[in-house]
Amino acid sequence: MPTSQDAPADRGFPPLVGCLEIWIALAILSFDQATKAIVRAWVPLHDDVAVIRGLLAFTHVRNTGAAFGLLNGIEFPFKSPLIAIVAAVALVAIAAYAARLAPAQKMARIGLALILGGAIGNLIDRIALGYVLDFVDVYWRSYHFWAFNVADSAITVGVSVMVLDMLGLGSHVSKTA
Repeated sequence: MPTSQDAPADRGFPPLVGCLEIWIALAILSFDQATKAIVRAWVPLHDDVAVIRGLLAFTHVRNTGAAFGLLNGIEFPFKSPLIAIVAAVALVAIAAYAARLAPAQKMARIGLALILGGAIGNLIDRIALGYVLDFVDVYWRSYHFWAFNVADSAITVGVSVMVLDMLGLGSHVSKTA
C-alpha cells in the first residue's frame, strides 16, 4: 500500500510557504496600503506636500475611474461596483495565468507577483472606499503626469518585467545551437 512518502515530492508547483512570488505580492500589498493610510492621515484631500520642488509632490486625490483616471470625470449608475467587478475579474484571470506558469519561469512569476500585489491593493481601495487613493505627483512646471500610488508602480514594473520576459531577456538559454 502506498504511503504519503511514496508520492512525488515535486508536482511542478512551488510550496506556498517561502514562495518568493507570494512574499513579493504581500510586500507590495502591505507597502501600498501603509502608504495610502499615511497619506489619508497626514495630507488633506486635494492638498499636496512638496518632496522635490518643481518635480515631485505627495498629493491626496481620489480616483473614482479606471487606470490613469479614465472615466474619473464621468458619472453613471453603479460605476464604482462595476469598475470593482471588472478589476476583480481581471485579477482572477491574472492569478489563474500565474498559477499555470512553470516554477522555472522566475522572471514571469515575479512580474505577475508585482501585478497581483498592486491589483489587490487597488481593488481593496475600490471595494472599501469606492475610489483608489493616488498620491505621487510627478511634474515639470505646469505639466503633470497622472497621480499614482505604490500599487500602480508595482503593476507598471510588473508589466515591464513580463514584456522583457516575453522578449526573451529573462532567458538563460542560448539561442545558438
